[in-house]
Amino acid sequence: MMGEEVPMPTGPILAGVRLEPGTPVAGDEDVVAALKTVHDPEIPVDIYELGLIYEKVIAEDGNCRVEMTLTAPACPVAGQLVMDVATAVSGVEGIGVCEVNLVWDPPWSPERMSEEARLLLDMW
Repeated sequence: MMGEEVPMPTGPILAGVRLEPGTPVAGDEDVVAALKTVHDPEIPVDIYELGLIYEKVIAEDGNCRVEMTLTAPACPVAGQLVMDVATAVSGVEGIGVCEVNLVWDPPWSPERMSEEARLLLDMW
């Protein structure tokens, strides 16, 4: 994630290509596994365990929509994180196009973190 700062997205970020009809569609656990590969470079916990993923929906055609937030609106890697999510999820076998929307309501708070994330960040 080194290099130029990617600007904050102003609309949905799309990645991937539509699946051919009849292609088996990935399951929720596959999408979660992909989301767990994305990390904020300033926090040693993946974005799923941080509670940044508000919703993930896999359609019957294999397209996926993800709603996510950030720990802070001024996050310097906001644009890159959203692109990383779209790329990771669209790379899952059985997922076609992934649409990622950045949302701010409800605001993120540490209570959204998993127990695992709290332990890793020593927040107990």
